[in-house]
Amino acid sequence: MFISNAYANAAAGTPQSGGTMELIFMLVIFGLIFYFMIYRPQAKRVKEHKNLMSALGKGDEVLTSGGILGKIAKFGADSDYVVLSLNDSTQITIKKDYITAVLPKGSIQSL
Repeated sequence: MFISNAYANAAAGTPQSGGTMELIFMLVIFGLIFYFMIYRPQAKRVKEHKNLMSALGKGDEVLTSGGILGKIAKFGADSDYVVLSLNDSTQITIKKDYITAVLPKGSIQSL
């Protein structure tokens, strides 16, 4: 009532609809960059690690993320933990998630 509406005039030479299309185009480009450089490689690594975890079995020689080499002594499919045998008298319990690689048979003996 007491304040009148102020309308801004468009600046000369600047298209109004072009800014919206450029913004949408940049958002699509950023989305594609995010997908191909961040999400897709990470999803691929997670899938490979899940396949590795499902292929584990008793007697496999493994490498942990801490650099420990051992042979799986006890393995439960329903448990999140694995018992590794480091030598004849030493065993440790670790989470399955910390296993990074399955080594070929006889790798520990060759060291």
